[in-house]
Amino acid sequence: MFLLSTVTLCCGAVAGAVALFEPTLGRAPARQMAERTPIDVTAPTQVRVVGAPFEPNVNPRER
Repeated sequence: MFLLSTVTLCCGAVAGAVALFEPTLGRAPARQMAERTPIDVTAPTQVRVVGAPFEPNVNPRER
């Protein structure tokens, strides 16, 4: 129990220290923001299937 509480307090202290140095106030720099480019989801993508198609085993006694 003592070890669990010690590890919990140490991890909490490390997380708190990291949160203090993280720039969350104000505007974020442009390099940290994700790109805002649209993704074309209507275009079908070619997928290559390797191997036999999947067939579920409906009778486990037969392999």
